[in-house]
Amino acid sequence: MEEQRISRTGEIRRLSKDDRFKVLGVISKASVRKDKNGRNYWDIAVMDEEGILEGKIWGNSKWWDKSGDGQIEISDPASSELFREMTGKTLGLAGQVTEFKGQAQYNFNSVYYMNQEKFPPHRFVQRSPYDADTLEKEFMDLVEACDGPVGDFLQFVFFEKGIWEKFKDWPAAVSHHHAYVGGLLEHTVAVARTARSLAETYAHSGYEVNVPVAIAGALLHDLGKMDSYRLSPAPEMTVAGTVIDHIVLGYSMYASMAGEYTLDERLFAAIGHILVSHHGCREFGSPVLPATPEAMVVSAADELDFRLFCWKNAVEQMEDGKEISDYNFSAQRRFWKWEQGNGA
Repeated sequence: MEEQRISRTGEIRRLSKDDRFKVLGVISKASVRKDKNGRNYWDIAVMDEEGILEGKIWGNSKWWDKSGDGQIEISDPASSELFREMTGKTLGLAGQVTEFKGQAQYNFNSVYYMNQEKFPPHRFVQRSPYDADTLEKEFMDLVEACDGPVGDFLQFVFFEKGIWEKFKDWPAAVSHHHAYVGGLLEHTVAVARTARSLAETYAHSGYEVNVPVAIAGALLHDLGKMDSYRLSPAPEMTVAGTVIDHIVLGYSMYASMAGEYTLDERLFAAIGHILVSHHGCREFGSPVLPATPEAMVVSAADELDFRLFCWKNAVEQMEDGKEISDYNFSAQRRFWKWEQGNGA
């Protein structure tokens, strides 16, 4: 598999039906399934610096070992030590764009296990497209905007407890949104920025909104994702993240640190309520609905950042000249790339 002939995931997502491609990247997801004839096939996701491409490896695909000189065909990939655990490994994939139920589908018909030293997996991990130093500075500014006991508690959580170095590099998901290195910081800053603006706007309109509490709740709302995901080197779900979920994990972390800090009881309840209600409704995982202005502000900001991320991701994958995106299952809608005409 020659590196100079390889396409990036972003380019592949813009290809048309029947176009062929090659991609090289780290596997972020791989699971074996059975087709209607009882043959193995694989649901797989490959990541490079531009994003994630999900597709299928069917039972008639060819598998190759290219870790040494030349290439050796693997007749039974399910029992091969190389392919038994693909997640976190660098693979080369050759495939074709097809269509299923009106949506683009990527079928990989050749799979290559690459030399992991020559093509180290961490080289292909997607990172936040935003400058890390700029995001860190804005995070610090948001913490400093919370004066008094709220700001002191945030300093304790992120810096005295030593979680900052992990937090700033962590993903916010394994799919759907911000599923890359630095995604948690990017998403948190965006939510806190919006929550601050909303809180200040409504405070100026006469509503009783505690701006520092809203900012603190936004900065802490996804704290549990540090235990829900891991980087190996692509984002993966942990067992705890799967069976307990980030809301419960985050509240547990928050409660432990608040107790250690001896945070005021009323502040503890107000910020904690934001953490457990930020998904906005019970069917999305929150055990309670937002019941304070601060919680409603953070929930709205979190939802908006998620939906705008889905819009941006969807329209970036659209073919030139197209206005309506494919159906986005995460946001449960199609998106419109509206542009004002010259005569408007």
